[in-house]
Parts: sequence; C-alpha cells; structure tokens
Amino acid sequence: MRWYQPEARLSHELIRRVATDRSSAILDVGGGASTLVDSLVADGYSNVTVLDIAANALAAARARLGAAAGEVRWMTGDVLDPEIADHTIDVWHDRAVFHFLTDAEDRQKYVDLVMRSLKPGGHIIVASFGPNGPRKCSGLDVVRYSPESMHGEFGSQFELINSFSETHNTPFGTTQELVYCYCRKVTRSKFASPRG
Repeated sequence: MRWYQPEARLSHELIRRVATDRSSAILDVGGGASTLVDSLVADGYSNVTVLDIAANALAAARARLGAAAGEVRWMTGDVLDPEIADHTIDVWHDRAVFHFLTDAEDRQKYVDLVMRSLKPGGHIIVASFGPNGPRKCSGLDVVRYSPESMHGEFGSQFELINSFSETHNTPFGTTQELVYCYCRKVTRSKFASPRG
C-alpha cells in the first residue's frame, strides 16, 4: 500500500515516550505487516497486541518475527468491533486507519471504543493524512486532518499532549503529509464541576 513505511520511527519514538514501563499494554490498530511490532519486541515490550482486518498481513508479520511472534497477541478483525476488555490498554496506536472513517457515526464509535478501552491516564497516538495529504488512499476516500480538527474528533475527554507533521515518501516518488497527535485520556476528576 502507498502509506506503508519500512520503519515506523516516529510511532516508535512516541510509544517509547509515553510507555516507559515495558509491561505496558500496547495496541497497534491496523498494524498489519508493519515493522513497528518488531521494534517494540526488540525493546522488550511484553504486552503488545496487533489488530488488523487482513489476516494475510498479520501472517506476514508473524513469519518475519519468527519465534518472537509468540510474544505478541495477534487479532484479526474490524477496528470498530474488536474484542478488547474495558480499561485494559495503556497505549492505543493507529497509523493511517482513522482517516479511512469517512462516516461521522463510525468516527464516534471509534472514539467511544478508545475511551472505553484505555486505562485512566492512558494514551492514544493517531496519525492521519494532513490538510495537504491525498484525498484518496488505495482507491478509498479519506478524511484529512489538522492537529486541531483531529483533536476535535476526540474532544475534551482527551488532553492533547503534542502533535507533529511528517512527510512520507511513497514508493511511487510522491510525498504524503501525515499529522500525528498524541493525547492522554482525561481522568474523571478533571471532568468534575467545582462545587460551591
């Protein structure tokens, strides 16, 4: 696919920044054949799950990892309907899945799922095409985001920690703008209204 990266350096760096405990539960949504899981396993992360709708992409990643694949949980399924227990994820990572959700109801379902799955204080790292990115990817329509509009999709229940832009060079000699946002799930106490 055009958005495939041989090495997910920025994603890896951001995960390492927020998941200082190597036992942190990390979910890589749409991870497919990405090499991010290789980097995480090499770092000693022991609680990594890769979710993708394409079983063949997961099989390729497992084959590449060899014996180390046994240290990873592999899930084949739809990002909007995964089997994830509530409040069990420390870091939800998504590179180039969210922008395929062109229907507002699907985006809200996604946000609700992230909110439900993350532990209090957990983080989401999401990368989608930026304002100057393509309007289609792999023949499918996408939604392009600025850091502000992406954070707006997740709302005040998530605190925006930082955002970055990245230029992705495709195998076809073109470039694509990606916007990365990472947010922290706001704890209940921060929502509480002051009482007089």
